[in-house]
Amino acid sequence: MAIEDDDKPRKKISHEIGQDVSLLSVEELTERIALLNSEIARLQEAVSKKRASKDAANSFFKS
Repeated sequence: MAIEDDDKPRKKISHEIGQDVSLLSVEELTERIALLNSEIARLQEAVSKKRASKDAANSFFKS
């Protein structure tokens, strides 16, 4: 009976900035790019929320 790779729990993808990527496959690099793109989007959303909050506070106190 063959054990399928799909049955194994997948190792969580993580990436450290500056990490050596020379031993990673194209698939692994693509997964990391997707991971980093989603993290960038999450951080940009946080920045937008903080700017909106700051702008609202500035507007309230300047009135």
